[in-house]
Amino acid sequence: MSSSHPLLLVDGSSYLYRAHFAPGIGELRTKDGRPTGAIRGVVGMLRRLKKDYPESHMAVVFDAKGKTFRDDIYPEYKANREAMPSELAEQVEPLFHIIRAMGLPLIVIDKVEADDVIGTLSCRSSKQGRKVVVSTGDKDMAQLVDSHVTLVNTMTNTTLDVEGVKEKFGLPPELIIDYLALMGDKIDNIPGIPGVGPKTAQALLTELGGLSKVYDNLEKVPELKIRGAKKLAEKLAQYEDDARLSYKLATIKTDVELDVSYDDLDQQPQDQEVLAKLFSELEFKSWLENMDGFSKDVAGDTQSRFQSKQLLAQDKIVEEYETILDQQRFDEWMDILENSERFAFDTETNGLDYVAAEVVGVSFCAQIGKAAYVPFIHNYLGAPQQLDRSACLARLKPLLESQTIAKVGQHIKFDRNVLRKYDITLQGIEADTMLASYVYNSTSNRHDMDTLAKTYLGRSTVKFEDIAGKGAKQITFDQVDLEQAGPYACEDADITLRLHGVLQEHLSKHDDLKKLLNEIEMPLIEVLSDMESTGALIDAELLGAQSVEIAKRLIDLEKQVYELAGTEFNLGSPKQLGEVLFTKLDIPVVKKTASGAPSTAEDVMQKLAEDYELPALVLEYRSLSKLKGTYTDKLPKMISGVTGRVHTSYHQAVTATGRLSSSDPNLQNIPIKTAEGRKVRQAFVAPKGYQILAADYSQIELRLMAQISKDKSLIHAFANDLDVHTATASEVFDTPLDEVSKDQRRNAKTINFGLIYGMSAFGLAKALGTSRDDAQRYIDLYFDRYPGVADYMNKTKENARKHKFVETLFGRRLYLPDIDSRNQGRRTGAERLAINAPMQGTAADIMKLAMINTHQWLKTEKPPIKMVMQVHDELVFEVEESALTDAKEKICQLMANAVSLDVPLVVEADAGTNWDEAH
Repeated sequence: MSSSHPLLLVDGSSYLYRAHFAPGIGELRTKDGRPTGAIRGVVGMLRRLKKDYPESHMAVVFDAKGKTFRDDIYPEYKANREAMPSELAEQVEPLFHIIRAMGLPLIVIDKVEADDVIGTLSCRSSKQGRKVVVSTGDKDMAQLVDSHVTLVNTMTNTTLDVEGVKEKFGLPPELIIDYLALMGDKIDNIPGIPGVGPKTAQALLTELGGLSKVYDNLEKVPELKIRGAKKLAEKLAQYEDDARLSYKLATIKTDVELDVSYDDLDQQPQDQEVLAKLFSELEFKSWLENMDGFSKDVAGDTQSRFQSKQLLAQDKIVEEYETILDQQRFDEWMDILENSERFAFDTETNGLDYVAAEVVGVSFCAQIGKAAYVPFIHNYLGAPQQLDRSACLARLKPLLESQTIAKVGQHIKFDRNVLRKYDITLQGIEADTMLASYVYNSTSNRHDMDTLAKTYLGRSTVKFEDIAGKGAKQITFDQVDLEQAGPYACEDADITLRLHGVLQEHLSKHDDLKKLLNEIEMPLIEVLSDMESTGALIDAELLGAQSVEIAKRLIDLEKQVYELAGTEFNLGSPKQLGEVLFTKLDIPVVKKTASGAPSTAEDVMQKLAEDYELPALVLEYRSLSKLKGTYTDKLPKMISGVTGRVHTSYHQAVTATGRLSSSDPNLQNIPIKTAEGRKVRQAFVAPKGYQILAADYSQIELRLMAQISKDKSLIHAFANDLDVHTATASEVFDTPLDEVSKDQRRNAKTINFGLIYGMSAFGLAKALGTSRDDAQRYIDLYFDRYPGVADYMNKTKENARKHKFVETLFGRRLYLPDIDSRNQGRRTGAERLAINAPMQGTAADIMKLAMINTHQWLKTEKPPIKMVMQVHDELVFEVEESALTDAKEKICQLMANAVSLDVPLVVEADAGTNWDEAH
């Protein structure tokens, strides 16, 4: 019964969700607003599978509506899962029509899941000696793998056979059900054993065998070399029923009654007429115009989220990667680059600290599929002679500094920073694929090369860990053998150029996003690069003295806590703290963790601190301990031996709203409201003859609320330079402006800021310390006095539900996948985000424009000023004392005029010998 062509079983439900939640997919709609992204994605993936397995019998399997036999066993099964989003549900029926018209067998069986149908078909075929390929991204399917059954994940381009399962899970396929039963599954609400993760489950099963053997040998568990083995044995005994139930729930059925034979799964001719009608209705113009190509399974789809016409043309190109070790070939490549319109460029270094890192080699690609790596200092036993770094970089310098030959990179700011130490100022940067992806969809979690290659090119890339190892055994790039280093570096450049083409194609359909990338994000690279390289001056001695003070205070706090608790315990242990608070002291439990233990999270402790002294002391202890570990102890160690300064890294592609973040050190998180936090800012000092100048936008988000909402009263308040909190108090509390009390102003301030963050009456009541009814009355009065704000909020939520995203004034998009969630918490969270994100995002864009304009002035006029930090709504400079007055005036002017609005932007600036004094 064996066949040279495997049976292909496709997990359609898995594809459906993956397609729907792929980055930016929500924007794919017909002109009348019907969502089509999931359909387009699934069909594109099926076409690729048809191309890869043209002679195979095939079935596309989906979950049926309604409950399954697992719900009968355990009513809470998948209770945590939300219903299918409405915009996805309406795509299922037309997708089914297309699959059938493509000639593919479609299977949906009531009371079982797609996994069970696939399990039954694969098991049946395996017993008959027939090869089976299961296309899925579901880890649970690993239990089906045997000598005949293989899993393929088309998104990650990975294959799992028996050895692959062992390598991935550390266990053979026959123990995967046991593995899943021990761990449970939060998504499917399979209970498992609390606290048992992958490593523990793997160790247990490796030592004792399957679940039944584990329970037959419970007395051996405490003797195993597993962390917390004694308590683990107790947990196993306590939750045995849950474990055995989880085993049943995790087991894929392989005996579903199916009236389907192997012969029924043959691919049939496509129904061109039906496909043409469906493609026309769904506005799949490229497929409709190429029906002949579609019927022949020509791989290609200009608008598919997973493949593009350009990409698939690229995939046919034979990759020619070379490592250059001789001068003649290097010179030939220089001629190629000098005569190219653009090329992708990347540096390979021996570290991620851009100040200290050395260039190990460089790679470039001017034509897709053809790339070269020039190594300089690879140093391992048997390493070949390499070209001289100084000579090669000298030859590259005019090319890299050319404004006319365009350079493309992935996170190219790092390359620009690294090249500085070789007296090269990278210019002519046309595109950064990381930023292009970020602008296209800022809510996508990652914009690294591997993720982008999978998302936009449908392929995996070689990761650094693959060639350099992981953890303590990881080697630096200069130690990597050139046989591995060369192709890796070449691939970086090649993939970057490919991504550039695909992302440019996507962005070309969105003028606002393209403008955002080209006029804000790309020019900001140079600004941030220069600011990072400048660094900030730190007073290490002052920080050292602060660390000593904090250490003494921590000791005192510990003593006070122990006295109140009546016992000593580990303050860093949530479990021990919980036992003291809720068992020993009998303090009421506010909420519980997912495992059922009383929570000691920050919000819980803050609530308890209102009534109990010990939680207040613990909060202070936590805050000081974090400050000491993150800043007063760590900052002095981060001073560069090269520059004598601290050099942070600013990240453009992290926050969904467009705000910059920073790391090593994180400048955004230095507390400003506590005395200790302000002391840390005192350690950021000016060099001799200079002062620190700090300039920040005043109430920018409130001003933007006025601008975006077009509320006449708010605009009037800001246009006439009124104190907006006093003005709001006057309106809400019906009090003349000159009679508003401090308490009324304070409450108005809370209302102003609370409402732009979408605060509810409950939240406002808590913030004001008043009743919920009073808080609701204040909200009603606020909206009555500021009807434009109420109208903005209502329309914003309405448009967010319609389009699934909101925009800043500059067209930056923030996608809101939870805006229609049936989970009230997620839905209201998305609504709050919809209201605030346009303001927060617009504020971020304005700050970036201000930085670009100020940087351009500094470059052109060359005053004795350096931009050294950006934090929230603030820019920080080092200014020569003689230039302080003029600098303050000019910088405030540049920031205030970064954009023209109906509401004036106000910038406040001050100076001092340190950052704290400059406030």
